[in-house]
Amino acid sequence: MRALILLALLFLALPAQAQELKIAAWNIAWLTTKPAGHPDLPRDLTTRTEQDFARLRAYAERLAADVIALQEVDGPLAAARVFDATAYDFHFPAENDIQRAGFAWRKGLHVTRNPDLMALDLRPTARRSLRRGADITVHGANAARLRLLSIHLDGGCSQGSVREPNSSDCQNLGRQAQILAEWITERRRENMPFLILGDFNRRFSREDDMLPILSAASPMRRATEGFSNPCWRRDGQGRAFIDHILLGLGASDWLIKDSFRVFSYTERDPALRDVISDHCPISVRLRLP
Repeated sequence: MRALILLALLFLALPAQAQELKIAAWNIAWLTTKPAGHPDLPRDLTTRTEQDFARLRAYAERLAADVIALQEVDGPLAAARVFDATAYDFHFPAENDIQRAGFAWRKGLHVTRNPDLMALDLRPTARRSLRRGADITVHGANAARLRLLSIHLDGGCSQGSVREPNSSDCQNLGRQAQILAEWITERRRENMPFLILGDFNRRFSREDDMLPILSAASPMRRATEGFSNPCWRRDGQGRAFIDHILLGLGASDWLIKDSFRVFSYTERDPALRDVISDHCPISVRLRLP
């Protein structure tokens, strides 16, 4: 009995092992269960066949991420066409937009669903709105907490100024940047490590004036910095990312070195972009203490 007690005390004294998570972002481009010709869909949209869904499911299995920030997904039923619903749970904002941002995560993870970042949707009553942010907290095995925000920002201003906008899209993106900065400020007040990830619809260059708005709220690390995007590469040339993963506060310290990855598709036929996605998943690995 004394030996068992000593072993138990020794076990309790051992340091807890860090938890490693693979976290990805994937815009799956009009992923919906609605049939061709549905009034909510663009008239020229190419709808997916069962073979197309099977291809996406195979890619999701190979991606093998623990948490995936999704964009352009028509809710949990559509997500379950790609991610095995017996292995993943889902969360999407309470809105009717087909192109919603959301999350899928492995069952067994302790996840809290936070209120939607409603303010990001600057046109909530429009037929195709500007989409809310999906907000969750992942609770690590050793009491660490990580806040995640999945976003899909306004398009049409990939490079223009958001401080001195010359278009409505750039004006909208500037307003969304300020809303994100407020969200980041709240995380800083809580001292909560966080990731903002998804489709920013923005190419961040050295001269960019959007990223400084976010960084002013809290210093962050951009996982895509220094890399070119090989997704659907043409003539061997990569291009600038518009999907990004931003890590703030302690999350930057948890990032595993050289873990950033772009999951490129094996298909090379540009015609297949419409039934796979024009975006490739990106991912990082984090080691939570």
